[in-house]
Amino acid sequence: MRIHITYTGGTIGMVESPNGLVPGADMRGWLRRLIEDAHLAPSLFSFTELDPLIDSSNATPDNWQTMADDLRAHRDDADAFVVMHGTDTMSYSSAALSYALTGFGKPVIFTGSQHPLGKIESDATANVTGALNAAMSGRFHGVGLFFGLSQFITDLMWYGQLGFQNVVWTQLGVKFGLWAAYALLMALVSYVSAWLAIRARPDSSDGSTFRIKDDVIEVGKSFSSKTARRAAVVVSLVVGVMFGSQFNSNWSEILLMFNAQSFGTADPQFGIDNGFYVFVLPGLRLVMSAVSMLLLMGIVFSVVTHAMMGGIRFTMPVHGRGVLAVTKRARRQIGIWLILNMLAWSARQVIGVFTHLTQQGDRITGAAYTTVHATIPVTFIMAAITAMLGVFLGVWLMRSHALEGAAKPSVRAAAALKAWRTPVIAIAAALVVSLVLTVAWPMLLQRFKVNPNAQEMESTYIQRNINATQQAYGLDKVKVEQYKATTKGKSGALSSEAESTAQIRLLDPQVVSPTFKQLQQSKQYYTFVDKYDIDGVSQDTVIAARELDLEGNDNRNWVNDHTVYTHGYGVVAAYGNKVAADGQPQFFESSIPTQGKLTESQKYEPRIYFSPNAPEYSIVGAPKGMDSWEFDYPTGSQGATNTFDGDGGPSVGNIFSRLLYAVRFGSDQILFSDRVTSDSQILYDRSPKERVAKVAPYLTLDGRVYPAVVDGRVKWIVDGYTTSDAYPYSQMTDLGSVTQDSTTKTSNTIQALGSQKANYIRNSVKATVDAYDGSVELYAWDANDPVLKAWEKIFPGQYHPISEISGDLMSHLRYPENLFKVQRELLAKYHVSSAGQFFSGEDFWQTPVDPTESATAQQQGVPQPPYYLSLQTGGSKKPVFSLTSSYIPAGTSTREILTGFLSVDSDAGNEKGVIGPNYGTIRLQELPKDSNVPGPGQAQNNFNANADVSKELNLLESGSTKVNRGNLLTLPLGGGLVYVQPVYVQSSGSTSFPLLKKVLVAFGDQVGFADTLDEALDQVFGGNSGASAGDAENSGNTSQSGDGQNGTDSGDGSESNGNANGSGTNEGKDQNGSSSQGGSQSPELQQALKDAAQAMKDSQSAMKNGDWTAYGEAQKQLEEALNKAIELDGGK
Repeated sequence: MRIHITYTGGTIGMVESPNGLVPGADMRGWLRRLIEDAHLAPSLFSFTELDPLIDSSNATPDNWQTMADDLRAHRDDADAFVVMHGTDTMSYSSAALSYALTGFGKPVIFTGSQHPLGKIESDATANVTGALNAAMSGRFHGVGLFFGLSQFITDLMWYGQLGFQNVVWTQLGVKFGLWAAYALLMALVSYVSAWLAIRARPDSSDGSTFRIKDDVIEVGKSFSSKTARRAAVVVSLVVGVMFGSQFNSNWSEILLMFNAQSFGTADPQFGIDNGFYVFVLPGLRLVMSAVSMLLLMGIVFSVVTHAMMGGIRFTMPVHGRGVLAVTKRARRQIGIWLILNMLAWSARQVIGVFTHLTQQGDRITGAAYTTVHATIPVTFIMAAITAMLGVFLGVWLMRSHALEGAAKPSVRAAAALKAWRTPVIAIAAALVVSLVLTVAWPMLLQRFKVNPNAQEMESTYIQRNINATQQAYGLDKVKVEQYKATTKGKSGALSSEAESTAQIRLLDPQVVSPTFKQLQQSKQYYTFVDKYDIDGVSQDTVIAARELDLEGNDNRNWVNDHTVYTHGYGVVAAYGNKVAADGQPQFFESSIPTQGKLTESQKYEPRIYFSPNAPEYSIVGAPKGMDSWEFDYPTGSQGATNTFDGDGGPSVGNIFSRLLYAVRFGSDQILFSDRVTSDSQILYDRSPKERVAKVAPYLTLDGRVYPAVVDGRVKWIVDGYTTSDAYPYSQMTDLGSVTQDSTTKTSNTIQALGSQKANYIRNSVKATVDAYDGSVELYAWDANDPVLKAWEKIFPGQYHPISEISGDLMSHLRYPENLFKVQRELLAKYHVSSAGQFFSGEDFWQTPVDPTESATAQQQGVPQPPYYLSLQTGGSKKPVFSLTSSYIPAGTSTREILTGFLSVDSDAGNEKGVIGPNYGTIRLQELPKDSNVPGPGQAQNNFNANADVSKELNLLESGSTKVNRGNLLTLPLGGGLVYVQPVYVQSSGSTSFPLLKKVLVAFGDQVGFADTLDEALDQVFGGNSGASAGDAENSGNTSQSGDGQNGTDSGDGSESNGNANGSGTNEGKDQNGSSSQGGSQSPELQQALKDAAQAMKDSQSAMKNGDWTAYGEAQKQLEEALNKAIELDGGK
């Protein structure tokens, strides 16, 4: 099914600007992410954006013709069409196109949203997703109504099964309540206005008129008052129903207003708690908009009804009568409505003053000098003038006699001119004052006082912006230290950082995906989602879950797709810091059925029914005693089967449920298949991120979902953020753009945040989704966050306290990447704490462009992603699992040298209910201004320019093999910055996969290039780094095979490297030829072997230097280490 999408404009694509909402959202990029999240092929969709975009509040026939032309132009290229349109005139445009496209023969679906897609409460995603589903369903129009009903009922069943049905009822109750309340208010105000006008009619209540004018008697007949009141009731109700839905989509703002929390900090301008701006002000503005609309409708109904009832008469100037006559009672009523409207306008002006503290200015977010000293006081003055003008005009209208009595046209014109002189002068004077105060005065102040002295004038407000931004983004407690990095590698420089050196990660999760897939998937209907770096108990780990991939199955039909192949199986985990001698990952959890350390220690449930790429729905479960038919894993020619016995989805055990889901998914097989039994459940909405988004729709979710084996289950961990765009003086940021990097550009599973403006963010929620039964658990990670507190009041009982997080789960929770990317973007400027230095911008930084990407990507400025690494920072004695990034000077013309190294402690500990004491501590290591430490781009250039490196890489890339360079890691080691890049070799065969063959290391301008990281470190640190890397046991014993062909894929899922015991390690040799079995070594034995390897290095170094005393000591240490190893190994 091919879908063409036409974007015409409207609220859905609006973004905030100093001038309010304006078009500017990246609709193409947003749609691409939406389609990928729905696991649809982007190639099936085409996109057109009209130029210029249509202002839907003023759509014209020419606009309709433009849309029709676009649809006709793509008629032969698509099977269905979706038009994104503004909501104001969507019904008119759809009606017009239904006539213009007569005989078109293909469905055209209009959709839009009440809120821009960047808003928390936006309905854009739901509406567009629904439109795409409807376009692709191919259903007949006749089931459209039932389809909508089935969607609602099955949603209730889905939420009820998860235990989150209060989410539906709360939203539904508030939305319906807002609609009903506003509709009744609108109808009531409209009717009261009309009723008062009917009562004030100058004619008799039955509608008859009888007038004597000179010798002429005028007799007439119009509507009776009774009939008019009945008509007023009907019209008022219609208007109420039409306008009632205007604000019901703002349910979140209303709920937050009535559940406001205190931040405990006040804004620097008015001294009001920041909670007023975040919670109350948005709702208050909404209420004032609603009141203004009510009062406007009141005066409209009053004028129209008076005109229809004779209170306002428009006549021909015959026999001395004027063209307009208004009765006294009509003038009084209209005058009162006018006063009320003007007072409401004045109140809105006053409330609007507070929004200046969150509006984006030329340099900062928040009110600057001109705004504080001109715009804000002028707004108060204009509000007072507006109120006084309203009262004056209303009183004048009520008391004026210029519109009464009979007179000749000439006399009436002269009298009217005289009588209207006062209000005309008043309005003109107000306009002149408004222009002087709101336009001329701020412009002159800015031009002649502020601009010539900008740094001094703006410093106070820049400092406000700095302080508020650091508070709102969690940057107020950054630990800054000066790091005088050296660029000269000395022998033994890493001896004090041996543990950090041993933990340097070699596996690049993005590169080794095909390796994991070929070595561990066993059959084609399993695949791996992109790998997730997780913090294991004591080992940096690359882990992946085997998901179900129906695309790999050649025997596709409804029974197989929805009842047989229902789940994936197990996880695969490999050491991040070491590889086998031939370059393959060293797995410590692998195979089908699962084998390895996780299976041994946890005996976890390996079946994965819920995962990011799970099929649309599966029907599982069967009565006890019935043969199972769900395929579990391959065992020879038959394969093991299984029956789901959890509580993972709504029951489809009765005919009504089956009918509802048959309609929802457009499949009559659900009704008639014998595989759907009385004990069957239907599993759908199976993406962990989607499940969390549905039960907590107010959260912004991180773009990376990762698996962990926790308490005997595979759990998907999702990070949730609470955000706001109303924190006073905090810098506004587009979360979508600042969280994009080279991984989000190339990966289908690692995503940036959606396009959303925000100036406050907290990682307030940790969520888990059970991979077996799909159960969702929400944990209040930041219980002090006021925004989360408000939502906890709105949805009580939804969150578990931190005290309920088990120690096992705690050990797998980490600092989220997207939050770190937002913080590093802000910290590039806001590490500067002085307003004067901030104004000059002389010390601004930027994230380096990823030098491992293509030349095109580098020209586009695609930044380097952050990396999870274990490091010793901040004086820590042991490596801490951290998320890291680096900085270079801002701008494009400067030399790329390193200016700072940023890290955040990501180890939450492993104690039940207690977050590690240093978790979330952000550390910034600033390099001196005169530093010449190369940045990542320069380090990559040094690699590329090295003759020996180029020569060997060319040899590796000859023939049918190609070289893949992995991630370029930056590590503060050896008193400076070490760069590490793994180099993979892959053949061009269809079953090939990358194997780690070389490692590049740079320290200053020195380059190391060797078969192992251990050897490459020695090269840049004087022949002996002083510490052993994780792959030290491979030194001098690497395989030269580089084709990466997997030719030994066995049917029982055993690894191709021959590890039948499932430990995932290979027998190898240490530097002294001693036999080692890495997968079964005790920690003491491993340490003894490392000591032996280090002693051997010391011996070789001492021999080169002719230091025979040191050589003797090293040999003695070698003997002691070997004897201890032999003793620990059982005397073998």
